[in-house]
Amino acid sequence: MISFNSTQIWVHDQDVALEFYTKTLGMVVRADVSLPEMGGFRWLSVGPAHQPDISIVLMKIPGEPVMDDATKAKVEELMGKGLAGFLFLTTDDVDATYAELTAKGVEFVDKPTDEPYGRDSSFRDPSGNHIRLMKPYSMG
Repeated sequence: MISFNSTQIWVHDQDVALEFYTKTLGMVVRADVSLPEMGGFRWLSVGPAHQPDISIVLMKIPGEPVMDDATKAKVEELMGKGLAGFLFLTTDDVDATYAELTAKGVEFVDKPTDEPYGRDSSFRDPSGNHIRLMKPYSMG
């Protein structure tokens, strides 16, 4: 049996991302491990407290030998356009969560609207990753 465990998004600054995902979105740290033997590589992941088996890895864009300068620049360009990473989050009340996050300084790209699949909105994290916040309509 295959199960879902984690996903990874690119971030410019892991400390800034950590602050946003924990303090602003209310997630908890799953792992924060630095490996000096790998040049200080840091494995940082967060997730919703009520879903302990799910995590989002907040990965700093690597340089050599993983990515050459041209590839790194392309990833950074896509991030600037909000196209390098997507997250789809759900909530019981999109409008209340929108108000809460707006009060915390989150700038939404799309205000809550009714769509054929549910109530939907979107914002970006500090690295430009596109995040959809929705409440799907019941499929029953």
